[in-house]
Amino acid sequence: MDWLWNLLFLMAAAQSAQAQIQLVQSGPELKKPGETVKISCKASGYTFTNYGMSWVKQAPGKGLKWMGWINTNSGVPTYADDFKGRFAFSLETSASTAYLQINNLKNADTATYFCARHSVKTTS
Repeated sequence: MDWLWNLLFLMAAAQSAQAQIQLVQSGPELKKPGETVKISCKASGYTFTNYGMSWVKQAPGKGLKWMGWINTNSGVPTYADDFKGRFAFSLETSASTAYLQINNLKNADTATYFCARHSVKTTS
């Protein structure tokens, strides 16, 4: 559960007026089952490729669920078991932006999705 508190801290820090780090996500979207959605997370205030980016899901009335992360240096994604298949993490490094794409949407995908910058520098 320590990682969960780290994510909460990072999300709060990203919104802090004192912190120069900002993560700005795209707005809400209304999609139908079977469609595709792509969510963006634009980072600023730090070197984008130095820190990995995690994605977190919060379904209505539920807790936070870690979906996985992408190495912003190599572009290699790692997915939690429940998010293998229809979910894809990608990057536009030149724009310091990470993306979450969900294909073939299901009703169970109804949720708020968060990006969260890692607190430890990526080494490779």
